[in-house]
Amino acid sequence: MDNIVEIECLKHRYEDGTQVHICNSHFKAQAGEIVVITGKNGSGKSTLLHHIVGLLEPTKGEVKVFGVDVSSPAFEKLRKDVGIVLQDVDEQLIAPTVKEDISFSPTNYNWSQSVIEEKANEIMKQLKIFHLKDKAPHYLSGGEKKKVALAGALIMNPKLLILDELFANMDEESRNIITELLIKLNKENKTTIIMTSHESEIIKKFKSRIFAIN
Repeated sequence: MDNIVEIECLKHRYEDGTQVHICNSHFKAQAGEIVVITGKNGSGKSTLLHHIVGLLEPTKGEVKVFGVDVSSPAFEKLRKDVGIVLQDVDEQLIAPTVKEDISFSPTNYNWSQSVIEEKANEIMKQLKIFHLKDKAPHYLSGGEKKKVALAGALIMNPKLLILDELFANMDEESRNIITELLIKLNKENKTTIIMTSHESEIIKKFKSRIFAIN
């Protein structure tokens, strides 16, 4: 299988001087694979994900997604194929209503309104948030916000899905709904999923490959 993500000896230095080194292993994720990244708080899990989607540039090392260096201009054309849910979802919820937020990316890519309407409604129903469509995202609960952010990522039919502690502080029913949906997407669409999690029950359900950061 082709590697969707490849990272060679990642090092990053933040402005406050904090340094993250992930150089003890070559990280890769193959097409159609589910990889769960585990590790203690502060070990660099979120840093790793932020490099994969191009939110951070490495101080040292190389990060390739779909065979392209994420720091190169060529990666901009591939961003639509990468969906992400950040650990702090407030950073990515920007529209006045749930439905508008979910529709934001396809609208920017000039999808037809009829297709956007159909896809948004379908995803909201799958995630059990259709009743929230006219609500302001920032007034929702933490779990509801994560569902909205996930819907906004899934509407683009991403080939690669990046999830940072998606299941943290989420009720059991929501966890089950989302887990089933993600497993279905992985099997039917061969969506590559890379997620961080420290919850053993969630990891067991996905039957994924585990990448542990010490």
